[in-house]
Amino acid sequence: MRKALPFNDIRHLQAHQFLVDEAYLLDAQRLQEWLATLTDDVRYVMPVRVTTARGAGFDTSPGMAHFDEDKYSLSQRVARMRTEHAWAEDPPSRLRHFITNVRTFECDDDAHLLVESAELLFRNRGDVNESALMSCGREDVLRWCGDRQKTLKLARRTIMVDESVLRMQNLAVFL
Repeated sequence: MRKALPFNDIRHLQAHQFLVDEAYLLDAQRLQEWLATLTDDVRYVMPVRVTTARGAGFDTSPGMAHFDEDKYSLSQRVARMRTEHAWAEDPPSRLRHFITNVRTFECDDDAHLLVESAELLFRNRGDVNESALMSCGREDVLRWCGDRQKTLKLARRTIMVDESVLRMQNLAVFL
């Protein structure tokens, strides 16, 4: 079993700060800046959740994902949002990413941290009264990068949404 770092450990505080800063960039739709917080070999995955019996041994559909992306595909999504063809986000959504239950774990090497968090996304578009909520758990691998490894970047994110049937109209936003 992995042992969580104490909340006052500097590495936990830095990882938590990374997640808060990332949420700000996503809420403000500063997506080019958000892309700069990702490693070049990032993997960004959201498996499809399924409802199964307790003894089934799985809760995701093998080989299926709502998205399974790398830096190139994420940058293409961001670039598309700046065009007139991004109808799913025109007008842009109003977003609020709530990040909580942050736990940080050491990895086998000093260059990475494993970070678990819970996220609640509030999303509203246009002038409609209806808003959407999405709850999920995230498992991130953060990597120390740059000169003297002083900058954390996202190397992997696995998003486990808390519902098997998504009620959000589209997944054009980032979690």
